[in-house]
Amino acid sequence: MQVTGKVFLVGAGPGDPGLLTVKALELLRSADVVVYDRLVSPHILDLIPDEVMRISVGKASGRHSVPQDQINQLLVDLCLADTPKPKRVVRLKGGDPFIFGRGSEEALHLHDHGIPFEVVPGVTAAAACSAYAGVPLTHRGMSHGVRLVTGHFLENKRLKLDWRALADPDSTIVIYMGLASLERICNSLINEGMDPATPAVAIQDGTTDRQRRVFGDLATLSKRVKSSRLTAPVLVVIGRTVALAGQLDWFSIDKEHVSDALAGASNF
Repeated sequence: MQVTGKVFLVGAGPGDPGLLTVKALELLRSADVVVYDRLVSPHILDLIPDEVMRISVGKASGRHSVPQDQINQLLVDLCLADTPKPKRVVRLKGGDPFIFGRGSEEALHLHDHGIPFEVVPGVTAAAACSAYAGVPLTHRGMSHGVRLVTGHFLENKRLKLDWRALADPDSTIVIYMGLASLERICNSLINEGMDPATPAVAIQDGTTDRQRRVFGDLATLSKRVKSSRLTAPVLVVIGRTVALAGQLDWFSIDKEHVSDALAGASNF
């Protein structure tokens, strides 16, 4: 069957519609079909014209409504459909398609089936959620690098991470999808020599009006997150720069007393 469409793998950012790129907005307004994930903000979905077909393939941890291989094939099928004009298919993904978004898997599947595609980067949660929490990822004299890792476990298998390399006091660690495994992550870093008093924060629904933050340190964060009953999506930031949140807190929806929460990390 002749190819009659093109797929645009578009990053929607972490939630705040103001962080959507101009190119992403233009594609949403000109699309024929939008295939979107669960983490795409409802406010961003509201920007899609009413006449555009919407297909939800939202996935949550442990509750995959559409398996990844079926999503891959859906994108191909949409581009092979018999239509009078080429179809513009927007694959809308939370954050950035190529940062823990499985966008590269979808792109490879499209390539293997001869389907043309473009990638439109989005603002990833590491950059956006940390900024809205008042936490710089780097700061002169405090952090000279950033490590982005996933804390997601498959079938309760051990995370294949180099904990010794991650336990670097001069870097900031950002953990995606690490809520369920947070205690194991913190303990692994401590066991590899990272100071238990290293400041840390867990951010739920970052950049949105539902944003919540739980501050602590490597030794206490997991217990504080459990008692606060945070729910996914949660981003975790660990490192010296978290201690700057009390001074750089500009968004502050949750009205957290940051300075009190970080009192134990004042030596950083």
